[in-house]
Amino acid sequence: QVQLVESGGGLVQAGGSLRLSCAASGSIFSINAMGWYRRAPGKQRGLVARITSGGSTNYADSVKGRFTISRDNAKNTVYLQMNSLKPEDTAVYYCNADINSQTGWGSNYWGQGTQVTVSS
Repeated sequence: QVQLVESGGGLVQAGGSLRLSCAASGSIFSINAMGWYRRAPGKQRGLVARITSGGSTNYADSVKGRFTISRDNAKNTVYLQMNSLKPEDTAVYYCNADINSQTGWGSNYWGQGTQVTVSS
């Protein structure tokens, strides 16, 4: 059974930083793209950042220059370093990954979400 477990959310003042982590576990052969999405109150879930297995990245325009996505393939873990946080970054952040495992090839998985709250 493949699982994604996020950590690192919390409450921070505007201008502060947080680092989110997401570790994949289970009978994993390899992981393709990994990413972070977020759902703010009253809004739909949207892409924050995504990274391929080769390290190519893309970001939502609203976080470019402030957030950095990275991954440690040996640990099956993806990170999101968030700097210069703004109140509008407040949301539940979800980890997402395309995983090749005993369960299936290229199956898409979601984490349970972690709350990030930025106070003004």
